[in-house]
Amino acid sequence: MNTAEITDLANAQAPRLITEVPGPEARARIERDGKVTSPSLPRAYPLVPKRGAGSVVEDVDGNLFLDVNAGIAVTSTGHSHPEVVEAIRRQAEDLLHYSASDFYLPIYSDVCEELDRIAPFSKPARSFLTNSGTEAVEGAIKLARFATGRQYVIGMLESFHGRSYGSVSLTASKAKYRTGFGPLLPGIHHTHFGDFEHLEQVLFKRLVSPSEVAAIVVEPILGEGGYVLPPDGWFAYLRELCDRHGILLVVDEVQSGMGRTGKMWAIEHFGVEPDIVLAGKGIGSGMPLGAMIAREDLMTWEVGAHGSTYGGNPVACAAALASLRLIEGGLMDNARDMGDLLMRGLRRIAEHHPAIRDVRGLGLMIGIQFPDHDVMSAVEQAAFHKGLLVLGCGDDVIRMSPPLVIRRDQVDAALEVFEEAVAETTGRG
Repeated sequence: MNTAEITDLANAQAPRLITEVPGPEARARIERDGKVTSPSLPRAYPLVPKRGAGSVVEDVDGNLFLDVNAGIAVTSTGHSHPEVVEAIRRQAEDLLHYSASDFYLPIYSDVCEELDRIAPFSKPARSFLTNSGTEAVEGAIKLARFATGRQYVIGMLESFHGRSYGSVSLTASKAKYRTGFGPLLPGIHHTHFGDFEHLEQVLFKRLVSPSEVAAIVVEPILGEGGYVLPPDGWFAYLRELCDRHGILLVVDEVQSGMGRTGKMWAIEHFGVEPDIVLAGKGIGSGMPLGAMIAREDLMTWEVGAHGSTYGGNPVACAAALASLRLIEGGLMDNARDMGDLLMRGLRRIAEHHPAIRDVRGLGLMIGIQFPDHDVMSAVEQAAFHKGLLVLGCGDDVIRMSPPLVIRRDQVDAALEVFEEAVAETTGRG
């Protein structure tokens, strides 16, 4: 698409369905897909996207969908933002790839300088760029063990950190992510997100000495675990506990960072500084990029201790620089404002539909809880068939994590269609 076509699609009225969904072209593509792709891919519903702009996605049959999941919170600046597309084009014309692990790639350090500037630390930071959030988690595990000389790492039940071996060992949101893959990474323990007693009274008292714990890895807001916010004071409790025992606090902001909650980092809402912060998803507006950002005094490992052939690819870095300019240039504020509007609208809907048990979140990271998984799934599917792209998480929650460019009229449209899906599925209150 050229810039005019991107603008036209971004401004198009959505949802607008011209065929049943999935339509004939989508069904044909799904049939072809089923013959050659890994059966492990967990497709949520039969969406077959062809192109996107802003908060609008067009499928292969020409149906227009209003996207309020942003490719699982990835397309932070919207689909095909012209400034991001132009940055990618310019960089691709100059240099598609050169490994930053073995050579000095200028744009790699440009991104690291920006991450140092925005990192939620009061001290200088250094960064390691990756291809994904899960690789950032893997790097954090390695760095924490190296920097502390300790072996154990603690994660949270209901958390999600990725599917490679180290990150899936920390992940504890669904047993199926682990089934058939053991033994997993040793030295991993889990406690309860938001709990003030289990960590000290059970883990530290019965299972592992805090003097042997390298890091506690935690999402500021549980993502796949159901968009759950921590109770007041919990992160201050974790920070004090880590300081007391020399444990590193690692916050996984792969889903919650990059302005999604109305601040650059969700941890900023809770008034504590981590030791390491992990980024991914929205950092490159859809290009494969992640980052492990640590305090400078922790990033002391030796040359060759960690590397990546593709991590910090120049094209992905160009997308990140453009994305950060846009996020700081107004999209983070829009996330706060549109998030407030969306939250208020969803809570009004909940007043008339008792099947909605809770509406919670920060900025454009909002969870809507239903009685059980079946009801949640039915609402998710009903919304899709009406042209609204939402996505389940946890056991019984639908998440709304739209692009940060979403407009007021699109919020209104999303609320209208979502209420129709809830009413169709659960009956009116």
